[in-house]
Amino acid sequence: MNYHSGGDPPTDRESPVGEPVIRRDPKVAGDKAVRFDPNDPESVAEAVDTVRRFASNTAGSEDNVYMLRGAAACAALVRGTGSYKTAAERAGGDATVSFIRKWARVHDLPRSIRRHVALGEIAPTAAKHIARVSGESRFLLAWATLDHDLTVREVRSIASRVNEGHSVEDALAAEGIDLGRLTVSVPPETYRELRRHAALEGADPGQIIARALAEYL
Repeated sequence: MNYHSGGDPPTDRESPVGEPVIRRDPKVAGDKAVRFDPNDPESVAEAVDTVRRFASNTAGSEDNVYMLRGAAACAALVRGTGSYKTAAERAGGDATVSFIRKWARVHDLPRSIRRHVALGEIAPTAAKHIARVSGESRFLLAWATLDHDLTVREVRSIASRVNEGHSVEDALAAEGIDLGRLTVSVPPETYRELRRHAALEGADPGQIIARALAEYL
């Protein structure tokens, strides 16, 4: 999909449930890219086993990609059984309704956010809280997490405020975070011209960058 035409990017998963879009990326190491098909009984049975072991922490090393695989299994199991309750009953053990719901939501995050989880730049436990919010708030909270190195506790607190009705901007401000502030590096020639144009226009460099990005994006 081309978002340069003015359309908004999707805030939920677009690829099929259980499809290892990020996990099979060659730049993401450590996963065999297991595909869970909610319409295939054998694949659902594999998802049951994966969710059960994932919930009891016996499925292998606890890295980010491993957790994305567990999230995919949770989502496929829910789709395959028809409800969180039935999914939890099938998996049993420590795989509660709450556990499965939280991780299935992570699987449903848009690809751009899941990629940062797989690369270890957003902790899976933080992704669970990002997934609690909806719409563009997911993107804003995810990018703020990256740019300000937010802790899981901070992400949880911000997500809770958003779900109470606060804007992401206000929720971040409560944690002392300025939404939209980030540090960038540009070549010396670009830096020189940026500063020159800003001075001639009597504008802040950030305004020049924002205008240029608005035109580019």
